[in-house]
Amino acid sequence: MNFTLPQATVDAREVDALILALTLASLAVLALVFGLMARYMVKYRAGSPIDRGKPPQKTWRLEISWTVATLAAFFGLFIWGADLYVRLFQPPANALQIYVVGKQWMWKVEHPGGQREINTLHIPIRQPVQLVMTSEDVIHDFSVPAFRIKHDVLPGRYETLWFTVEMAGVYHLFCTQLCGEGHASMIGQVVAMEPEEYERWLGGGAKGETFVEAGADVFRRHGCAGCHGDQGAGGIGPALAGLYGAQVKLTDGIVKADEAYLRDCIMTPQKRRVAGYPEIMPSFAGQIDEEHLLKLIAYIKSLK
Repeated sequence: MNFTLPQATVDAREVDALILALTLASLAVLALVFGLMARYMVKYRAGSPIDRGKPPQKTWRLEISWTVATLAAFFGLFIWGADLYVRLFQPPANALQIYVVGKQWMWKVEHPGGQREINTLHIPIRQPVQLVMTSEDVIHDFSVPAFRIKHDVLPGRYETLWFTVEMAGVYHLFCTQLCGEGHASMIGQVVAMEPEEYERWLGGGAKGETFVEAGADVFRRHGCAGCHGDQGAGGIGPALAGLYGAQVKLTDGIVKADEAYLRDCIMTPQKRRVAGYPEIMPSFAGQIDEEHLLKLIAYIKSLK
């Protein structure tokens, strides 16, 4: 029986190394504490002939040395872990974005080219992949043990996760948040493929509109062009072309236009009021579901 998990990503090896270092450091401290306890239990046991009238003299050098050494070791582990955590949430600019929606009890995946799949995620190896995730109902948790990744997927919010897989193969995908009576069935697989094989898979599956094309359709059907122009050039409402990633001046500050900001503008427009424009933007909450909202935001992001 194999008790080890595959290390399919670079980060998986580093996460394992960090956990091993933390475990060894903790064991060293435990061994020191319990070793001293055992030594003195034996030394001063009942009936021991040792002279208890002459306690050994303290040496502050020893106290300071092991205290500083322990502090330095664990502070070093903290710095290592914090650095790894920050890198895990900073995807490279060339990451392939794939959209994931959690729903009781399935993972719905859509690729930028419009390819869809349920409870399966096809990805290329040696290519950074960024998942943009949200939930249609309750809190889920996207977890792939072989990648050492795990992230909550929340309704009404966008969460991102990125990784680079090095080894082709099929890896288990789980929901690790108890999300209802069918939680145990919310499992799937990640199929990591050579880039050429992944391109063939993209071309061979059922393909409809691309994500951006579908978003443009949502844009038109909900009449967004009436205020923002056919190509998001602006008008009654602020311009959408070039909006994504820009700094937006609000009535109460400045915010970066990321996915969360765009979502708020569509679903809860009164939450962040853009300076210089009338407060006439209606809320589309209840009119656009999460899948279509992801497509609409992808379209807005594509406007240059």
